[in-house]
Amino acid sequence: MKNVYQVGSGRLTFEVLERIINENLKLELSPQARERIRRCRDYLDGKIASSEEPLYGITTGFGSLCNKTISPDELGVLQENLIKSHACSVGEEIRPVVVKLMMLLKAHALALGHSGVQVITVQRILDFFNNDVMPIVYDRGSLGASGDLAPLANLFLPLIGVGDVYYKGKKREAISVLDEFGWEPVHLQSKEGLALLNGTQFMSANGVYALLKAFRLSRKADLIAALSLEAFDGRIDPFEDCIQRIRPHRGQIQTADNIRLLLEGSELISRPKEHVQDPYSFRCIPQVHGATKDAIDYVSSVLLTEINSVTDNPTIFPDEDRILSGGNFHGQPLAIAFDFLAIALAELGNISERRVAQLIMGLRGLPEFLVVNPGLNSGFMIPQYAAASMVSQNKMYCYAASSDSIVSSNGQEDHVSMGANAAVKLFRIMDNLEHILAIELMNAAQGIDLRRPLRTSPALERFLKAYRKEVPFVNDDIVMYKEIHQTVAFLNRTKWEAFYTR
Repeated sequence: MKNVYQVGSGRLTFEVLERIINENLKLELSPQARERIRRCRDYLDGKIASSEEPLYGITTGFGSLCNKTISPDELGVLQENLIKSHACSVGEEIRPVVVKLMMLLKAHALALGHSGVQVITVQRILDFFNNDVMPIVYDRGSLGASGDLAPLANLFLPLIGVGDVYYKGKKREAISVLDEFGWEPVHLQSKEGLALLNGTQFMSANGVYALLKAFRLSRKADLIAALSLEAFDGRIDPFEDCIQRIRPHRGQIQTADNIRLLLEGSELISRPKEHVQDPYSFRCIPQVHGATKDAIDYVSSVLLTEINSVTDNPTIFPDEDRILSGGNFHGQPLAIAFDFLAIALAELGNISERRVAQLIMGLRGLPEFLVVNPGLNSGFMIPQYAAASMVSQNKMYCYAASSDSIVSSNGQEDHVSMGANAAVKLFRIMDNLEHILAIELMNAAQGIDLRRPLRTSPALERFLKAYRKEVPFVNDDIVMYKEIHQTVAFLNRTKWEAFYTR
């Protein structure tokens, strides 16, 4: 069925994830995944029955309590206690799309068949996803090693009938929603609580959502930069292919290609110029935007590996007859990558604000602050202030969370990744970046209109026509924050592909 995705049928990709979220696909376990899960569970049950050696987290306590042996009749209670005691995420509720991604990514990881869970446990996660039963998870509390213990505990409390969920827009106790569907709380068996809570799915889900947005932000930045170049009466020379060929970074080449494509047929870009070169914020668009593209590509490769991996502990290998305690839950690969992405996205805002500043200086035939009667009108003076404030704030968010660590679990967990913190601050950077780019678009559109009757390219004229239906030219001072918000909304609704085709 076209509206169903079979979990465990193959590798997850960003295209698949975007389809699942945007097209509201339903999830079901593939036959192969069911067999892998059953086989691993049967192996684990046999191993517990036959082994005289303690098995970490299965017949022992957790973390520094790993030397405490648990009796066979209490193994299920041990796992339920784990989820209850570890549900310590606090702060702001995370957005529903990230909750759904967490459930999807955890189900996919468990379906790989190395975690020892029951089929019903994974199926109930899919039931929650398919029926929009949304566990309430908060954005703080994970150290990003031993996985995302606190937020994943909040995510899976409702499986055992504890905690709160949103259902049909209302906050409710999980047990009442289970009763409404006729679902029994899942009775966890040995290892299952640990399999649910160990893992990087909070970091990864935030990262997936951030990257899906970063792909779009990169395209927005190129298009808006092309408009600013036109408004500033800039030169096409820095974007010529021969310049990129002798320094062939992939992102640089792609950015220059994008700008040339966007400006095809422009009257403004092709007219003779009095100035021989442009400031760096225009001239170095391929190099700066391109470096961000390369960073996005790198981070996406790390994240694709992560979301198709087994990241809980201990790990079960039925074919090798081994149960091993390792560190696949450690979020360091993601933490470093997310810090890298934070810097890369912040730089798109940094250079964008510099282009805004150039446009309002009264240079190259444009009026000061892009208003016909400056003095009486402040025009676009203060939007640049707002952009500068957000650029500065993003510099704070570029602090490397991955460079930090703190000891936990009485010294047993003595190095942690802080990957969850790295993931959460990405959203603050991206929110600022959207507003900075919106302010640049306002300035660039104003500047181009001030150069009429000259015209930019057909592609950019189509874009400006759509924009001007929602945000008008500014003749005299108006309340600007409404225009900024309206521009952000316009950018989020716009289908970018149409402007990147010949």
